[in-house]
Amino acid sequence: MAELDTNDSTLQNFSGRVRLFPLPNLVFFPHTVQSLHIFEPRYLEMVDEALAADQFIAPVWLQPGWERSYDGRPPVAPVACLGRIVSHHRFPDGTINLLLQGVRRAAIRRELPITRTFRQAEVDLLEDFYPSSGAARRHQLQQALIDLTCELLPNNELLNEQFDELMASPGSLGLMTDIFAFGLTIPLSMKQQLLADWNVDRRARFLLEKLKAIQLSSPSVGPPFLPPFSLN
Repeated sequence: MAELDTNDSTLQNFSGRVRLFPLPNLVFFPHTVQSLHIFEPRYLEMVDEALAADQFIAPVWLQPGWERSYDGRPPVAPVACLGRIVSHHRFPDGTINLLLQGVRRAAIRRELPITRTFRQAEVDLLEDFYPSSGAARRHQLQQALIDLTCELLPNNELLNEQFDELMASPGSLGLMTDIFAFGLTIPLSMKQQLLADWNVDRRARFLLEKLKAIQLSSPSVGPPFLPPFSLN
């Protein structure tokens, strides 16, 4: 699997301030691409501003109970994913379809005062951390994740083709954990825990532990792969 273009040059125009895009049904990850349909006026304004400036928005998971104050500022998770708009299409009614590429984990330092219809925050970008103590076991951990995920995939030709394509060149362990965490239908709270951890070995072990639990509880039915198109 080829690395997506998430290197430092992608971030040369990033100011440390981000437009937050709170979503109740999506935890977004670096190294992934998500299609989004934007229709709420405040988020259309957000996308328009991003397109005119640095192309960045940051999907962030809405915490449980968000329904009580969705039109306001319901609590969001402390770690988001900085995303870059790589393509978009505007419809005659003003709504927008876009493709968003995950770039970096972004720890929210503080939300900014309200000056727009959408929320903004100052963030610290988090690089993947590879502990030197785990170097000797990292390849074994990566292979265990590949093997178990392959076992859990449903007997579906399209899904298996997608997985084989992803694994043709698996890339780094950090990239792999992000792709798997994003693509597998596991609880959103678990996805958020994986997003919040920049220690690659630790999040790989956590993901492997949870996938083993899924295998034991439902050995004949694994989680489907790859998330659907998402609405705002």
